Amino acid sequence: MDRDGPIRLIEAHNGLAGIIGNVASGELNNEEVEFDGLWISSFTSAAAKGLPDAELNTGSRRIETIDEIMTVTDKPVLVDGDTGGDCVNFEYFCSKLETLGASGVVIEDKIVPKRNSLISDSCQLQEDPHIFAQKISRGREVLQSDDFLIFARIESFITNAGLENALFRARLYLLAGADGILIHSKQNHAGEIYAFLAGYEEMCRELGFRRPMAAVPTAYSVPGAELFEHGVKVIIYANHLLRAAHLAMDAVCKLILESDGTLEANALCSPLPAIFDRVGLSDVLRRDNGDLNRLKLLASGNGRNGDLFKTENADGADTSQAEGATVRITGLP
Repeated sequence: MDRDGPIRLIEAHNGLAGIIGNVASGELNNEEVEFDGLWISSFTSAAAKGLPDAELNTGSRRIETIDEIMTVTDKPVLVDGDTGGDCVNFEYFCSKLETLGASGVVIEDKIVPKRNSLISDSCQLQEDPHIFAQKISRGREVLQSDDFLIFARIESFITNAGLENALFRARLYLLAGADGILIHSKQNHAGEIYAFLAGYEEMCRELGFRRPMAAVPTAYSVPGAELFEHGVKVIIYANHLLRAAHLAMDAVCKLILESDGTLEANALCSPLPAIFDRVGLSDVLRRDNGDLNRLKLLASGNGRNGDLFKTENADGADTSQAEGATVRITGLP
């Protein structure tokens, strides 16, 4: 969090998405850029398993997905923790995430079980702010270090509770020990976000300390640099890899059905070697071939690597085969 400039996170919902987000790069203002970390979204993790975003993808199944993604990245990982469950569930979740090596968790102040914030006709109910603040405190108490961060996601604009409600909750959550605040909006512009940020700066001056702000530009499209200028440190692109995969899979299925073949669909598909390389299969094959060549060399009697193949019996006598003798290895030509 101490680095200059915004921190940009890209969503990952499985190991492959984690690999893609981990190595993605591009050019911005004549400089090479990449994502600073990964966001493990509860919505996309659930959708990838064919489940709605209603806190159904929980427990060990969620932990397995997080561990799967953590295994393929060397970047910081921030986890979407939904509501966090009750205090006991959140304590366990924080402890488990810290053990796995995650950088932090974000929990939203809605009543369990929550519904996705961007569904226009869903019923959105916020938790009592004091109960939610207690959950934050309980989560902090089980952590082993200050390196693991707990962000409080405020849903006051989602529930139409308004700016003053959002700022009241932000103050309470910061005093409870939140390491940062995420403010969310379902409007197609950033007006609510910027109004909150202005009030947040004033509130932090009154408190005498400031914690980083995070935002999720999904409903509204705003350049990261603009959000950063208004005070947002962490910018989360929360669902774009899953949505891109969904669009491509739909299109490929339609093309295959309508053309009765795969020729037209291949243009929308990555070549197999590209996927082999990305997930490490090519490296596995290279190592396999290296081992096979060494074994063939040994089998031909030309593998003379000093004492590498020298053997002795219990009396210390050399029991290696005579130089040039054939070593038979089952299964090799």
